[in-house]
Amino acid sequence: MSNPFYSYSPIVDRPIRSLPAGKRIAVWIGLNIEHYEYGKPALSVAQFTADLTPDPLNFGWREYGPRVGVWRMIEMFDRLGIQPTAILNSEVIEQHPAIVAAGVERGWAWVGHGKNNSTWQVGMEREQEKAYLTEVADRIEGATGKRPKGWLGPSITAGPETNNLLAEVGYQYCLDWGIDDEPFPFDVAGGTLVSVPYSTELNDIPFYALRGQTGPDFKQALIDQFDQMYAEGETRPRIMGFGLHPFLSGQPFRLRYVAEALEHMVRHEDVWFANSDDVAEWYLGGDQ
Repeated sequence: MSNPFYSYSPIVDRPIRSLPAGKRIAVWIGLNIEHYEYGKPALSVAQFTADLTPDPLNFGWREYGPRVGVWRMIEMFDRLGIQPTAILNSEVIEQHPAIVAAGVERGWAWVGHGKNNSTWQVGMEREQEKAYLTEVADRIEGATGKRPKGWLGPSITAGPETNNLLAEVGYQYCLDWGIDDEPFPFDVAGGTLVSVPYSTELNDIPFYALRGQTGPDFKQALIDQFDQMYAEGETRPRIMGFGLHPFLSGQPFRLRYVAEALEHMVRHEDVWFANSDDVAEWYLGGDQ
């Protein structure tokens, strides 16, 4: 069967749309703020203990993020004058309230990322998933004062009705489908839902946890991606969205390389450091 979620659209055949102030490239950074349930296997640094309870090796590895890593990353973003987009498991609100308070103080944008990173909506019945998506949005709005406009499925997972339900309950955009350098509309049963570019591969989980690459490898990839898209942006503006996780990029031996890549970007003119809400608003506000 054909893909039911979006239509094919080659980038070279679309009208060229200018970014705000004529910038060449929009850069937005997803800061994944997650909660993993105790006693459930999840992404692990050592698979041979992942099924044990307790599992101090892997659970502790992930827990470094909200205790230490995220604060190191917040300090970096503050120093560079960049606001990340918070991609938030709603259970973080109870489990790690100080992080949410820091984001509210800084005016972050918030993207719904499920209740936790151990629960996927794959296999949910339609009404169950609809209630789940709504509950996450309600909880984030209650804690931050901002209803999330965007969604990223935990571990980038989705069900066959997820996009239709996102549009139905009021989300404006989804980050799950990393297939483009520009926003595009999804085919949904009713309402409007668009994709905001968020790289599947330019993300610290594939680099560090899946492929065993190093901080310098990730730095070079960030710079190479930026430089290529910046050059292309002279004739067709591009959107560069990528994700970072505090338990990975927040490690002291890695963060310096992320910082050096961001410093490289900041030194360039014609860069729009946006959040994912900004990108969606820009796209939805113009001709599509």
